[in-house]
Amino acid sequence: MAQQLAMVIDAAKCIDCKGCVAACKVANNVPEGQFRNWIKSADVRVMPGISDRKARFQPGACMHCANPTCVAACPTGATYKDPDTGVVVIDETLCIGCGNCIPACPYHARYRNEVTRKADKCNYCPERRAAGLQPACVDTCPTKARVFGDINDPTSAAGALFRKNEERLTRVAALTDTKPNMYYLGDPGPAAWGGEAVVPASMVAMKESAPFIKGIVALSGLGVLAMLGRQLFAGSDHKEDTDA
Repeated sequence: MAQQLAMVIDAAKCIDCKGCVAACKVANNVPEGQFRNWIKSADVRVMPGISDRKARFQPGACMHCANPTCVAACPTGATYKDPDTGVVVIDETLCIGCGNCIPACPYHARYRNEVTRKADKCNYCPERRAAGLQPACVDTCPTKARVFGDINDPTSAAGALFRKNEERLTRVAALTDTKPNMYYLGDPGPAAWGGEAVVPASMVAMKESAPFIKGIVALSGLGVLAMLGRQLFAGSDHKEDTDA
């Protein structure tokens, strides 16, 4: 079975220290005023009828969805889901900075990097993973609220935690269900802040008409080959007439 790298987060352990946010910015050279990850907070009533309230903190980032709408919105194929790891990737060499993918994310996890002018978001720190390290936000968390790994692997920390608590895990709710791969234990506070994925109508039309366009291109190619063939035969007949 292919990997599905994901995060399982024990929201009760988050103390809102923002260490994960700072570590991410440093590790990934995120411009000032922009963020790849965040912590949402809310006051939640402890018991019905009692005025005392307790803060709930919800760490978050790109959800690396099973059905990522950002992929459908990308006109160049720069955004895609890696079939080997399940990570939603941005290929900067293909990204044209059009911004179509930004409103297509119902979790507001994407932005246009002010320095590179390309789409940007959490990518689970591939350089650190290649060196055998955890993503910066996971490594820095003092309470280990964030647990990262392959949830399809029961021997990994994330996989074991996922299976042990599968029946009570929650995910952020959005108007567009993209099947996010970020899971929360306990009460993570604001659970329904996700919005609706907005994919430009031009992209929808382009994808719907793709088979027709491919057919036209194929016919055009055949037409070009036919013309070349006629020219070659005509050239051969002209040569024979000249030799005669």
